[in-house]
Amino acid sequence: MIFSKSAKNRLKIFSLIAIAATIIFFFIYNNLQKNVVYFYAPQEIKNLTNTPSNKIRLGGLVKEGSLKKNNNNYVFIITDLKNEIFVEYNGLLPNLFVEGKSAVVEGVLKDKKYFIASVILAKHDENYMPPEVANSLKKNKLGK
Repeated sequence: MIFSKSAKNRLKIFSLIAIAATIIFFFIYNNLQKNVVYFYAPQEIKNLTNTPSNKIRLGGLVKEGSLKKNNNNYVFIITDLKNEIFVEYNGLLPNLFVEGKSAVVEGVLKDKKYFIASVILAKHDENYMPPEVANSLKKNKLGK
């Protein structure tokens, strides 16, 4: 096949655009994979076959009477009323963080029963609860 000079130029330009788009897509996809943080409830963590090694979010209720403090190191239990996970956090607790209320913590799962939190996300409203936490609690209350 013989291509005209203008057809060859269009093919080169199209090829360069396709290569550039592929490279850009690869970098965006790779960056999103590193920065996506998945949300789990204690029941979902119990059912996992492989423990995630990357950062995740864990949500549920802070169990009454479980909060222990040693300097700026806190240990407490996140529960969905059926399953419990011990959480360790080093830092200052948000003012809205209290026992018996919902909380979402971000960090790394050491095993299926122990979570090391790097961030505690405080709710902004007394009536607000993340939908995943509310669904998990509702399901576990009905399952009793």
